Amino acid sequence: MITGKNYIGTALSAKGDVTYKTFNPKLNTENQNTFIEATPAEIEMACILAERAFHRFKTYSGKDKAEFLNAIADEILALDDELIQTYCSETGLPEGRAKGERGRTVGQLRAFAELVAEGSWVEASIDTAQPERQPMPKSDIRKMMVPLGPVVVFGASNFPLAYSTAGGDTAAALAAGCPVIVKSHPMHAGTGELVASAIIKAAERTGMPNGVFSNLNSSGIEVGAQLVKRPEIKAVGFTGSIKGGRALYDLAAQREEPIPVFAEMGSINPVVILPEALKNRGEALAKTYASSITLGTGQFCTNPGLILGIKGDMLSNFITKLSEEIIKIEPTCMLHPNIIGAYKSNKEKALAQPELTLSVDYASEVQANYARQAITTVKGSTFIENPTLHQEVFGPFSMVVQCENATQLEQVISNLEGQLTGTVIADNNEASNYTEVISALQNRVGRIIYNGVPTGVEVCPSMVHGGPYPSSTDSRFTAVGIHSIKRWVRPFSYQDWPNDLLPNELKNENPLGISRLVNNQQTTMKL
Repeated sequence: MITGKNYIGTALSAKGDVTYKTFNPKLNTENQNTFIEATPAEIEMACILAERAFHRFKTYSGKDKAEFLNAIADEILALDDELIQTYCSETGLPEGRAKGERGRTVGQLRAFAELVAEGSWVEASIDTAQPERQPMPKSDIRKMMVPLGPVVVFGASNFPLAYSTAGGDTAAALAAGCPVIVKSHPMHAGTGELVASAIIKAAERTGMPNGVFSNLNSSGIEVGAQLVKRPEIKAVGFTGSIKGGRALYDLAAQREEPIPVFAEMGSINPVVILPEALKNRGEALAKTYASSITLGTGQFCTNPGLILGIKGDMLSNFITKLSEEIIKIEPTCMLHPNIIGAYKSNKEKALAQPELTLSVDYASEVQANYARQAITTVKGSTFIENPTLHQEVFGPFSMVVQCENATQLEQVISNLEGQLTGTVIADNNEASNYTEVISALQNRVGRIIYNGVPTGVEVCPSMVHGGPYPSSTDSRFTAVGIHSIKRWVRPFSYQDWPNDLLPNELKNENPLGISRLVNNQQTTMKL
């Protein structure tokens, strides 16, 4: 049941007088439930509880944490139709999308449970003592990853489950041993509260310390800003706009004790279509990319917002066909009036730029909060000279850049800001003739795709969902997959420490049976 209250640890709390409601964009009406924004006192209490919980939670075994994560997954599934219907009413997204995202969320939780139950993720490293070494003896030094402390996670607007309350950031932080405070996204506060209730039930069922999780409501930026400033908080996870992510990053850097902000932000995901591929598959590619651009009303962080090619008849034909195909697709609902308002504003700003040509804009009547898809085109030289054209238009919008030749194509790519993905569309051995173009693309992205579309992020260990700034604040880390746990830990060494006082991961007898680097040899053996 949705109460509209905040979870301060296991307790429901509603001390504030600032209230708000979520919105059903498909029906263009407010939803019924009223939510109460967290007060400074509630924020402080959530942070104090998280800090207290950390001292216990960080000592819990991998098996204990795995039990907790699996219990969260079970409790989310137990919410059943109430969760799905709430999700749909707060987003305008279809039931199939809601169920698919729930499956991904549960899968992420179970993947982290498996990771920490096995235990080798801590990267245990042991260099044994050499007391007889000359000219100086060598100490016994052992290293492993340890959790940072309480983490604040900001719910994402476009993924109310997989990137929000119990999404990838929360699952990874809890797996690492970090308590989590979620700043719930105001657009799907009901979905967030239901998931928060599942996490609290799982925590109580598995004996987790009070404060291991809290969920705070907020209609604006104030609650998030206060959380980032709290001394108990040691890291931040964020998925959203460049403006929002950068503001949090700057706040965290200004603290007396600066903390890391792992933000996944804007990306236009350049797609390079090489000439032979255009010649042989231009019509099929136009259909494929019309579908990709409009998928989910263009509200994916991997939406292909930029298509790059070499000027000529083949590229002109592709632009014509892409424009024809994209207006065949019925417009769909965006997540919220604010989202479509931003889409319209950013689209108008792009269209106002000199020498940008509008190839097609959906012209028929649409319902409220439904987005009109558009394709634009511009010369390579104009794109290079005008950074405004590089900015993301979040929604079903894409720009085709017509480059004079491969040299200018490389220049366009090299002048791009950091991106989550880059795609190369090529025929046969064509890509081998564009090594410099591909090398330039690799330098600007976190993931490069061959003959596919960027929309869709597989949750697996080899996935990198991150990239050079501003696609993310630290390109060394991924926000998706089990290796995202590395954001919430730090390396820690023990020197000449008694064996019986060491954590199990570093003891001579290797009681956990994990894989460890012992004197530069990877092994599961005892010392």
